[in-house]
Order: sequence, then C-alpha cells, then structure tokens
Amino acid sequence: MATKTLNPYTEARDILVEVGGEAFKSCYQCGTCSAVCPWNLVRDFSPRRLMHEAQLGLSSFDSEDTWLCVSCNACVQRCPRGVEIIDVMRSLRRTVAGLGIAPVPDSLRITAKNITGVGNPYGEPEDKRDEWASGLDVKSFTSGMEVLYFPGCVPSYDPDVKVVARTVAAILKRAGVDFGIIGNQEKCCGEAIRKAGFEDTFQSLAGHNIAAFRERGVKTIVVSSPHCYHTFKNEYPELGGEFEVLHITQYLASLIESGRLKLTREINKKVIYSDPCYLGRHNDVYNEPRRILESIPGVELLEFPENREYAICCGGGAGRIWMDTPREERFSDIRMEQAVEQGAEIIAVACPYCYLNYRDSMLSMDKSEVLQVKDIAELVAEAME
Repeated sequence: MATKTLNPYTEARDILVEVGGEAFKSCYQCGTCSAVCPWNLVRDFSPRRLMHEAQLGLSSFDSEDTWLCVSCNACVQRCPRGVEIIDVMRSLRRTVAGLGIAPVPDSLRITAKNITGVGNPYGEPEDKRDEWASGLDVKSFTSGMEVLYFPGCVPSYDPDVKVVARTVAAILKRAGVDFGIIGNQEKCCGEAIRKAGFEDTFQSLAGHNIAAFRERGVKTIVVSSPHCYHTFKNEYPELGGEFEVLHITQYLASLIESGRLKLTREINKKVIYSDPCYLGRHNDVYNEPRRILESIPGVELLEFPENREYAICCGGGAGRIWMDTPREERFSDIRMEQAVEQGAEIIAVACPYCYLNYRDSMLSMDKSEVLQVKDIAELVAEAME
C-alpha cells in the first residue's frame, strides 16, 4: 500500500531552522499561545498549530495564517517555556519571501518594494523625507549635539501623522535641547519589514542607518516610533550599531522631571493611554508615558480593561499595518469601543502605527465627535507654558 505524502516540501523543517526559526523545537504544545493571541478575539487562529506543523515539517507556507501574526509578544511573554514564537513566524515569512515558494500578499509585496527602492513604505521620494520640518528651523545633526531626533517613516511622510514629528521638534526647541536630524539620509529602521520576512531588506536598511549615524558622530537617538526604538536598541547592536536609544516618552519624562520642560496649561479631559506592544511588552516601558500624562494639569488618566503587559495590540505590528484587515477583524475597533465605555475623551498614543489604526477606527466607526486620537507629544505641547 502506497504511503500518502502529507507535505511534498519535505525540507520545510530544516529550512525554518536555517533561517532562524529553531525555537519551535522547544514548544511542548500547551496551547497558551493560542489562548492569549489577540486574533482569537475576532477570528480563529492557532499559533500552536503552526508551531506543531513546523515541528513535523508540515508547514503550509501558502496559508493565510502565515501572515496574521502581529508580533505583539503576548504569546512569548506568557509561554511557560519562553519560546520565541515570533522568531518562528518570522522564519515562515522569510522562507516565503526569500525562496518564493508561495505568494506574498500584494500590499506587503508593494510595500517591501517601496522600502527596498526608496527607503520608506509609502514609495515617496527620498528627498521629501525631511519636508515635515519645513519652516521649523530644525538643524542638521552634527557631532557634539545632545541628541539625534529620528521621527521614522510614518511621521515623516503620512500627511496626518506629520504633526507628531513637528510637535516633537517644537517641544525640543522650547526645552532648549540641542538636537538635529539627518533628514534625507534617514531610511526606514527596518523592524517591521524584517518581521514580515524580508531579511535582506532589513540588513541593507540597518547597514545604511548605522553608517549614517556613525558618520555624523551620533551617540544618543530619540525616536517617535516604538518600532524604531526596539530595532535600534535590540537589533542594530548585533550589526555593530551601538547607540543610546530613547523613546520620546522616556525623553520627555526626563525633561519634565528635570524642570527643563514645564507643563502649566490645563487640559480638562479624560485621557486613556494605549500601551504600544513594542514599547510595553517588548521593552517594559510602561511608567514614563503615564507619568507624562499625570503631570499635565487637569488630565484625568483612565486605563483600558487590558493594560500594560495585558494590553490589546492595535493590529499594526510585523507588517500588518501595510496589509488589508477586514473591518470586523480590527483590534483597534475593540479598543475604540472600550475607550468610549470607559468614558474617555482622548486616546493617547505613543506609536505611529497606533495613531494610524485608531484614527481609521475613529473615522470608520463615526466616533470623532466623542473621541479624539492624539500622540502624547501633542498633549505635552498643548500643556506647555
């Protein structure tokens, strides 16, 4: 009797190990990952099944599930064996993207092409990267300056989110910080495109940015995106990029606490803070954003039912921000409803991806009359003397 072949791609298991997904070997199939995955709030998704398929060499690389993981880290944080499940998900995608054995979602493929070609996901010209700073008299970074401000792709190019970069620059100038930008020499940090499986693109971006930082004599980098924060702090060092990296909320908190930045204007609003995955679960930065909000006169700080290490992802990580998500499956819609139920008037965010997703949910759910989405930096600017 002939034996049925379950998967014609018999080398799958070895390939996943070769591209960094060997973590599946430590999984003992307890199912905790599936239990805590936010996707199961809106649809069925089993990381446990993907892990077991990897163990057996039966990975289905053409499955939609390959592209669902948002790398929110909820599964890794609560796994009883500390299995780096995100590495397995990245290796699945890297196998598809690198070897071409299955299709890449169209929107992600186009985004990857944009980032590879012009250094940003929007496909916009490189020489427009610093247009967000027009009229602000922001200096070009030179050696000896206090900090390099690195706004990242979304605040540099998105028409609505440019306000974040402009606001941060205005705050730093007001506080007397000696800072600069590298403008058109800046490229995407590469964090999300790496998690989406495009390792070669990440390596190229990281190499370019590290060289640009070194050439300018950069020592301290302040970023607006938790994704830039994570990759500069945790991934660039393995490539020789050793810098002090601060998220803008950490830096603003230090400016406020040292007295360099004074917040005296009242903002009499109920504000609810959304923990970004790459600031919170990935890097344990929970307190500084809350200290900033608590220092603003008049603000009543509220909390989501799931907050800090239990916060629900906005849905934008690991390249999902560039992929289509059906309306009924958007995590940000869940958070929008929760914010309204808590009585919030403003959702305070500290991540450009959160800004994009919450803004879209606010508009699609017709919540703009009862709820605003603002970056913490915007609130700080409103409260400044």
